[in-house]
Amino acid sequence: MPISDTKARKALPAAKPYRIPDADGLYLDVRPSGKKYWRIRYFLHGKENLYTPGQYPQVTLKEARQQRDAVKHNASQGIDPKALQQEERDRSRRSQEDSFESIALEWWEKHQPRWTSHYAQQVKKGIEREMRPAFGSKNIRQITPADVLRLVQKVEARGAPSVAMLVRQWIAQIYRYAASTLRADHDPAAPIEGAVQRPPVQHSKSLAAEDLATLANQIDTKGGWRINAIAMHVLMRTMLRTGELRQGRWEEVDFMRAEWRIPGERMKMRRPHVVPLSKQVVELLQELHGYTGHMPLMFPSYRHPAKPMSNTTINKALERMGWQGRFSGHGFRSTASTLLNEHGWRGDLIEKQLAHMPGDKVRAAYNHADYLKERREMLQWYSDYIEAIMQGAAAPLVPARMRA
Repeated sequence: MPISDTKARKALPAAKPYRIPDADGLYLDVRPSGKKYWRIRYFLHGKENLYTPGQYPQVTLKEARQQRDAVKHNASQGIDPKALQQEERDRSRRSQEDSFESIALEWWEKHQPRWTSHYAQQVKKGIEREMRPAFGSKNIRQITPADVLRLVQKVEARGAPSVAMLVRQWIAQIYRYAASTLRADHDPAAPIEGAVQRPPVQHSKSLAAEDLATLANQIDTKGGWRINAIAMHVLMRTMLRTGELRQGRWEEVDFMRAEWRIPGERMKMRRPHVVPLSKQVVELLQELHGYTGHMPLMFPSYRHPAKPMSNTTINKALERMGWQGRFSGHGFRSTASTLLNEHGWRGDLIEKQLAHMPGDKVRAAYNHADYLKERREMLQWYSDYIEAIMQGAAAPLVPARMRA
């Protein structure tokens, strides 16, 4: 008599395994542990075999009978049901191993040593916060252009078009990597390249001399935590990017030479950069050393000292000082560039101090300290210039040999 679902459900374990038969070779194997497994007896090439559809009740009676019919049919055609089952398991395993998320993280691990730590964190957040919820567990071959379009439109709709463009670009790079390792044969991000438009570039605003003087005078009284105030003073006088300054380490500073040597992995252009330090900056860093010199980081986070200060710290300090919407931390670079150009300093010195990529990349790779003497003189002049305008005095003279 065929088994019923009620009989299968109420079957109790015994001291030894026992069977409850259904029909055509299907039966329920009840184990002493209380677990119940469906088994199917079938013959292949004249030999008896046993196939296990799964455990009850995860596999229902109806599903077990459907599998029995499929097993019997395949065996009658000379096809081994166990081999098919193993192929399906292997396919499922490969599908998990070739999920978008696993390959995206593999791509990230492979490339992040070549990136700055800030950019590597930015890409990691893009994978974890944007891509993973959208299609992280999907097999990478199953993702369509429509899937990618929905994701970038969702990001754009929340007011982050720049992030949407980056996400599409990163997805394209992930697929190029997957294709190079023979795990993908198409890039679903390619057809939607123009779906998100780049927003107008908002260049960092430069301050006029009188506004720079006002800001410089406010830092000590309104800049908040002294380490943040020092960070703004140093940023103002070195022309560094905020990320390069925030992640500074004491091992990079040579007080005897009055130099800050930043390794290439922390520079945007991936080349070492030597920053000559003016007397004023040396004094500021000596003061800072009294606060943080016992730690590796020069500008640690207030709440998490093992990490550098947040990328929003300086901008928030400027907002509290009343400069919201008028000026940002990155604006110190453009301000210095503008004022140095206005006073006639040679453009090649200014560009070198900004660590911009020159036309001759090969030469730059082997001569990262060029113009060091001239740049030292320029940055000392600029620090003296800031002191002068803070006091309402005239700007110091620019040496004729340094003029454009």
